[in-house]
Formats: sequence, structure tokens, C-alpha cells
Amino acid sequence: MAPSDKPQPALGKAIRQLREKKGLTQEAVAHDAGITTATLGVIERGLSNPTWATLEGIASALGVSMVALAKAAEEA
Repeated sequence: MAPSDKPQPALGKAIRQLREKKGLTQEAVAHDAGITTATLGVIERGLSNPTWATLEGIASALGVSMVALAKAAEEA
């Protein structure tokens, strides 16, 4: 089975919810994750899928594991 190129809105929604729950700005999370604010915004809006490395950076910036982030996306 080929990987999906389609964006995953639930992942972006989960990232946004976790970020807002922790009271973090897009700027702070993007900086800590090593990406631009624009990139984080596109991911949060569900318009783009992050690479594994980017996802790992975002999870770290949010203070959660990638597993926790995946579970949050499933629930979103």
C-alpha cells in the first residue's frame, strides 16, 4: 500500500488543540520545533502533512510523545 499524500486534517486539529490547551503560541511551538510559523499554520489547518522529523519536533515542542500526538489525532 502506498503512503497517502492526502493531508490529514485530524492531525492538524490535534496539534492546534494541544498547543492551545498548553497556552502556547504558534510562534513558540514553531521556533521550538525548528519550523516556520507559516509551516505550522499550514499543518494545523490540515493542508499539509508534516514529515516524521517535523512531527517529532512539534511533539517535542508540545511536550508530548509522538504516540500521544497520534492518539489525540485519532480522537479529533
